[in-house]
Amino acid sequence: MEELKQKYAQLTEREQWLIKIIAIILIIGIFHSAVWSPLNAAVEKSEKSLKTQKTVLQTMKKNTQRALQLKSGGTQTASLRGSLAQAVNGTANSLSVTIARMQPQGEELIVWVDEAPFDSVLAWLQAMENRGVKIIDADFAETNQPGQIKVRRLQVGKS
Repeated sequence: MEELKQKYAQLTEREQWLIKIIAIILIIGIFHSAVWSPLNAAVEKSEKSLKTQKTVLQTMKKNTQRALQLKSGGTQTASLRGSLAQAVNGTANSLSVTIARMQPQGEELIVWVDEAPFDSVLAWLQAMENRGVKIIDADFAETNQPGQIKVRRLQVGKS
């Protein structure tokens, strides 16, 4: 360290001034690459996530009334004709909801959907109730895609 001080002292005033400027530029560069850039990237990622969550919230708010109608059973339902599995499959296919798995459980049926648009799932539930399918229990989860949900478990039976 002493050697560096001696070499620095031997330099002309102009050379010492240049070394000071270079040192300042290096410190600013290190600060930018080690602190500022990662913080800026994290802020951008958070803003993007917030925008996605706002979009999902708007979609959910838009469809809240429709979901409440389905929950309260505010529509008239018909009696089911045919098999429960056919009614569930038929309504799902007509609304482009892809069923991942169906499992009969006595007189009832349990259905799983990996990922589907929220609006399509609501329309599917409404269509099933209109055909005489009673929704007994439902468990939904969000997915990584905005406007998409996962049906973890949907238990249906005949009205």
